[in-house]
Amino acid sequence: MSHHPPALFLADSRGLDFLNSVATPVDTEVDWIADGEGFLDWLAQAKFVPANVLKEIKARATRSELDRVAAQARDLREWCRGFVRKHMGKPLKAGTLAELDSLNRLLARDETFSQIRHHHGETGAGLELHTTRRWQSADTLLLPVGEALAQFICEENFSDVKACEGSSCTLLFADHTARRARRWCSMAICGNRAKQAAHRERLRNRG
Repeated sequence: MSHHPPALFLADSRGLDFLNSVATPVDTEVDWIADGEGFLDWLAQAKFVPANVLKEIKARATRSELDRVAAQARDLREWCRGFVRKHMGKPLKAGTLAELDSLNRLLARDETFSQIRHHHGETGAGLELHTTRRWQSADTLLLPVGEALAQFICEENFSDVKACEGSSCTLLFADHTARRARRWCSMAICGNRAKQAAHRERLRNRG
Protein backbone atom coordinates (compact mmCIF):
# COMPACT_ATOMS: atom_id res chain seq x y z
CA MET A 1 0.00 0.00 0.00
CA SER A 2 1.23 3.50 -0.77
CA HIS A 3 1.89 5.80 2.13
CA HIS A 4 -0.67 8.60 2.10
CA PRO A 5 -1.15 11.72 4.21
CA PRO A 6 -3.96 11.51 6.78
CA ALA A 7 -7.40 11.27 5.22
CA LEU A 8 -9.49 14.45 4.93
CA PHE A 9 -12.62 14.86 7.03
CA LEU A 10 -13.78 18.35 6.10
CA ALA A 11 -17.28 17.80 4.73
CA ASP A 12 -19.34 18.16 7.93
CA SER A 13 -21.04 14.95 6.82
CA ARG A 14 -19.91 11.36 7.31
CA GLY A 15 -21.39 10.35 3.97
CA LEU A 16 -19.63 13.11 2.08
CA ASP A 17 -16.39 12.34 3.92
CA PHE A 18 -16.54 8.92 2.26
CA LEU A 19 -17.05 10.50 -1.15
CA ASN A 20 -14.00 12.64 -0.40
CA SER A 21 -11.82 9.57 0.16
CA VAL A 22 -10.31 10.37 -3.22
CA ALA A 23 -9.04 13.93 -3.59
CA THR A 24 -6.24 16.19 -4.75
CA PRO A 25 -5.08 17.87 -1.52
CA VAL A 26 -2.00 19.39 -3.18
CA ASP A 27 -1.12 18.58 -6.79
CA THR A 28 -1.49 14.80 -7.05
CA GLU A 29 -4.68 12.79 -6.67
CA VAL A 30 -4.76 10.57 -3.59
CA ASP A 31 -7.12 7.61 -3.27
CA TRP A 32 -7.21 6.51 0.36
CA ILE A 33 -9.11 3.32 -0.50
CA ALA A 34 -7.03 2.27 -3.50
CA ASP A 35 -6.61 -1.21 -2.00
CA GLY A 36 -7.85 -3.33 0.87
CA GLU A 37 -5.29 -2.20 3.40
CA GLY A 38 -6.00 1.42 2.51
CA PHE A 39 -9.72 0.83 3.00
CA LEU A 40 -9.11 -0.62 6.46
CA ASP A 41 -6.94 2.37 7.34
CA TRP A 42 -9.54 4.84 6.10
CA LEU A 43 -12.31 3.10 8.08
CA ALA A 44 -10.13 3.33 11.18
CA GLN A 45 -9.43 7.04 10.67
CA ALA A 46 -13.11 7.72 10.01
CA LYS A 47 -14.13 5.63 13.05
CA PHE A 48 -16.71 3.81 10.94
CA VAL A 49 -15.69 0.41 12.32
CA PRO A 50 -14.42 -0.49 15.82
CA ALA A 51 -10.66 -1.05 15.97
CA ASN A 52 -11.04 -4.59 17.35
CA VAL A 53 -13.34 -5.54 14.45
CA LEU A 54 -10.87 -4.21 11.88
CA LYS A 55 -8.09 -6.18 13.55
CA GLU A 56 -10.13 -9.40 13.51
CA ILE A 57 -11.19 -9.04 9.88
CA LYS A 58 -7.65 -8.21 8.78
CA ALA A 59 -6.40 -11.35 10.56
CA ARG A 60 -8.85 -13.73 8.90
CA ALA A 61 -9.37 -12.19 5.45
CA THR A 62 -6.97 -12.65 2.56
CA ARG A 63 -5.43 -9.68 0.78
CA SER A 64 -7.46 -10.47 -2.34
CA GLU A 65 -10.69 -10.46 -0.32
CA LEU A 66 -9.86 -7.07 1.16
CA ASP A 67 -8.85 -5.69 -2.24
CA ARG A 68 -12.16 -6.94 -3.69
CA VAL A 69 -14.14 -5.15 -0.97
CA ALA A 70 -12.11 -1.98 -1.52
CA ALA A 71 -12.99 -2.16 -5.23
CA GLN A 72 -16.67 -2.43 -4.29
CA ALA A 73 -16.25 0.58 -1.99
CA ARG A 74 -14.74 2.60 -4.85
CA ASP A 75 -17.65 1.62 -7.12
CA LEU A 76 -20.10 2.68 -4.40
CA ARG A 77 -18.23 5.95 -3.95
CA GLU A 78 -18.27 6.82 -7.66
CA TRP A 79 -21.94 5.92 -8.04
CA CYS A 80 -22.90 8.07 -5.05
CA ARG A 81 -20.63 10.92 -6.13
CA GLY A 82 -22.49 10.98 -9.45
CA PHE A 83 -25.84 10.94 -7.65
CA VAL A 84 -24.83 13.81 -5.36
CA ARG A 85 -23.39 15.97 -8.14
CA LYS A 86 -26.55 15.42 -10.17
CA HIS A 87 -28.90 16.54 -7.40
CA MET A 88 -26.90 18.92 -5.18
CA GLY A 89 -27.88 22.57 -4.92
CA LYS A 90 -31.61 21.90 -4.71
CA PRO A 91 -33.93 19.92 -2.41
CA LEU A 92 -33.88 16.19 -3.11
CA LYS A 93 -37.19 14.97 -4.52
CA ALA A 94 -38.95 11.75 -3.58
CA GLY A 95 -38.78 10.64 -7.19
CA THR A 96 -35.06 9.98 -6.83
CA LEU A 97 -35.87 6.80 -4.87
CA ALA A 98 -35.69 4.79 -8.10
CA GLU A 99 -32.02 5.79 -8.40
CA LEU A 100 -31.17 4.32 -5.01
CA ASP A 101 -31.79 0.62 -5.67
CA SER A 102 -28.12 -0.33 -5.42
CA LEU A 103 -27.76 1.37 -2.04
CA ASN A 104 -30.94 -0.26 -0.75
CA ARG A 105 -29.63 -3.66 -1.83
CA LEU A 106 -26.48 -3.06 0.17
CA LEU A 107 -28.48 -1.98 3.24
CA ALA A 108 -30.62 -5.13 2.96
CA ARG A 109 -27.52 -7.25 3.65
CA ASP A 110 -27.05 -5.74 7.10
CA GLU A 111 -27.35 -7.81 10.28
CA THR A 112 -27.74 -5.45 13.20
CA PHE A 113 -29.29 -6.27 16.54
CA SER A 114 -29.82 -4.63 19.91
CA GLN A 115 -28.80 -5.79 23.36
CA ILE A 116 -29.18 -4.40 26.86
CA ARG A 117 -25.79 -3.64 28.39
CA HIS A 118 -24.29 -1.97 31.43
CA HIS A 119 -23.73 1.74 31.07
CA HIS A 120 -21.36 3.76 33.24
CA GLY A 121 -22.12 7.47 33.04
CA GLU A 122 -21.62 10.59 35.06
CA THR A 123 -24.61 9.78 37.23
CA GLY A 124 -23.48 6.23 37.92
CA ALA A 125 -24.05 2.77 36.50
CA GLY A 126 -27.21 1.82 34.67
CA LEU A 127 -28.54 -0.02 31.66
CA GLU A 128 -28.68 1.04 28.04
CA LEU A 129 -29.86 -0.40 24.74
CA HIS A 130 -26.86 -0.91 22.49
CA THR A 131 -27.07 -1.61 18.76
CA THR A 132 -24.30 -3.65 17.18
CA ARG A 133 -23.59 -5.55 13.99
CA ARG A 134 -22.56 -9.09 13.11
CA TRP A 135 -19.25 -8.68 11.27
CA GLN A 136 -19.44 -11.95 9.33
CA SER A 137 -16.82 -11.25 6.65
CA ALA A 138 -14.81 -8.54 4.94
CA ASP A 139 -17.93 -7.66 2.91
CA THR A 140 -19.61 -6.34 6.04
CA LEU A 141 -17.12 -3.46 6.07
CA LEU A 142 -19.29 -1.86 3.39
CA LEU A 143 -22.35 -1.77 5.66
CA PRO A 144 -21.45 1.22 7.89
CA VAL A 145 -20.46 3.11 4.75
CA GLY A 146 -23.82 2.37 3.16
CA GLU A 147 -25.56 3.41 6.37
CA ALA A 148 -23.70 6.74 6.43
CA LEU A 149 -24.59 7.40 2.80
CA ALA A 150 -28.25 6.56 3.42
CA GLN A 151 -28.40 8.86 6.44
CA PHE A 152 -26.82 11.64 4.41
CA ILE A 153 -29.28 11.21 1.53
CA CYS A 154 -32.32 11.11 3.82
CA GLU A 155 -31.33 13.73 6.40
CA GLU A 156 -29.22 16.32 4.59
CA ASN A 157 -30.73 19.27 2.73
CA PHE A 158 -29.21 18.88 -0.73
CA SER A 159 -29.56 22.64 -1.18
CA ASP A 160 -26.66 22.93 1.27
CA VAL A 161 -24.39 20.46 -0.55
CA LYS A 162 -21.62 22.24 -2.44
CA ALA A 163 -18.42 21.58 -4.33
CA CYS A 164 -15.30 23.40 -3.22
CA GLU A 165 -14.55 26.39 -5.44
CA GLY A 166 -10.83 25.56 -5.52
CA SER A 167 -9.68 25.37 -9.14
CA SER A 168 -8.40 21.80 -8.93
CA CYS A 169 -10.30 20.62 -5.84
CA THR A 170 -12.82 17.79 -6.07
CA LEU A 171 -14.07 17.86 -2.48
CA LEU A 172 -17.74 18.11 -1.56
CA PHE A 173 -19.14 19.48 1.68
CA ALA A 174 -22.38 20.34 3.47
CA ASP A 175 -22.57 24.06 4.14
CA HIS A 176 -24.01 24.41 7.64
CA THR A 177 -22.76 27.96 8.21
CA ALA A 178 -25.32 30.52 9.39
CA ARG A 179 -25.49 32.34 6.05
CA ARG A 180 -24.67 29.34 3.90
CA ALA A 181 -21.66 31.30 2.63
CA ARG A 182 -19.01 28.57 2.78
CA ARG A 183 -16.98 28.38 -0.43
CA TRP A 184 -13.99 26.18 0.35
CA CYS A 185 -13.39 22.67 1.61
CA SER A 186 -11.04 24.33 4.10
CA MET A 187 -9.73 27.85 4.55
CA ALA A 188 -6.35 26.30 5.37
CA ILE A 189 -6.20 24.52 2.01
CA CYS A 190 -8.19 25.96 -0.89
CA GLY A 191 -9.23 29.15 0.88
CA ASN A 192 -5.61 30.06 1.49
CA ARG A 193 -4.66 29.22 -2.11
CA ALA A 194 -7.43 31.50 -3.38
CA LYS A 195 -6.24 34.35 -1.14
CA GLN A 196 -2.68 33.93 -2.40
CA ALA A 197 -3.83 33.84 -6.02
CA ALA A 198 -5.93 36.98 -5.52
CA HIS A 199 -2.95 38.70 -3.90
CA ARG A 200 -0.69 37.81 -6.83
CA GLU A 201 -3.33 39.07 -9.26
CA ARG A 202 -3.53 42.41 -7.44
CA LEU A 203 0.25 42.78 -7.57
CA ARG A 204 0.25 42.07 -11.32
CA ASN A 205 -2.50 44.64 -11.88
CA ARG A 206 -0.53 47.24 -9.94
CA GLY A 207 2.55 46.47 -12.01
